[in-house]
Amino acid sequence: MRGSIALIGFGEAGSTFARAGAWGLRAAAFDMAASRRALIRELNVTPCDSATQALSGATLVLSLVTADQALHVAHECAGLMPPEAVFCDMNSVAPGTKREAARSFAELGRRYVDVAVMALVNPAHMAVPLNISGPDALEAESLLRGAGFTRTNVVGDAIGRASAIKLVRSIMVKGIEALTAEMMLAADAEDVADAVLASLDASEKSITWAERADYNLDRMMVHGRRRAAEMAEAAQMLRDLGIEPVMTDGIVVRQQALGGLVIEPPPEGLAAKLAVITAPSKGEN
Repeated sequence: MRGSIALIGFGEAGSTFARAGAWGLRAAAFDMAASRRALIRELNVTPCDSATQALSGATLVLSLVTADQALHVAHECAGLMPPEAVFCDMNSVAPGTKREAARSFAELGRRYVDVAVMALVNPAHMAVPLNISGPDALEAESLLRGAGFTRTNVVGDAIGRASAIKLVRSIMVKGIEALTAEMMLAADAEDVADAVLASLDASEKSITWAERADYNLDRMMVHGRRRAAEMAEAAQMLRDLGIEPVMTDGIVVRQQALGGLVIEPPPEGLAAKLAVITAPSKGEN
């Protein structure tokens, strides 16, 4: 039995959407990790042995894989798509990468849409904001709405526009997080953290900088590896534009370093986070 929704990739995003959307047998899923088949079954989604099987009979295809696999998956799926289906590339990759992927679909007369997920899927679930662009964006929006997504926004008919909005914004958002980490590591090393944070508080009162620093480090420790992959795509976008991604390359390194510690869940409180982050350099276990 085939559902009208095909999920290629069943990690955090795919499983979250399937659970929150309660798609059940409307959906089929394929993931390279065989260990995820049990979760697919648990959510009453049809597990598939291949992308070919998952795409058979689908009208809406959601690509939710890792950034380094997004283009390969798009190329593979282009030749497997039913004529009536719409492929929604929801991966955080550079606009140029999505335009390259779209060409594979156009050559075969199949439909490809650029979808940018503009916030964390948890806790937003089906209310996560989605920016949509491409010639078939309106059709994709209708299908996504029908699947239960409630915050969709068509931002243009050009492939890459949705991803450009996301990645340019991410340079600031993830950059602030990375700069926070760098600032706090230096402040901690010089034992001036309290004075630095108090100085920042004096100029901005909406949220204390201690709270902001704690929150930013938390996000990097949990999502740093995924964000590093996204920012690598942002760096490629800048190179495509002839802009040297000096800061953005640094953001990749910092996000990857903190995410690579694999400390989940992060400890509560700023001091505790700094302690585990700096433990390797201090020779602690």
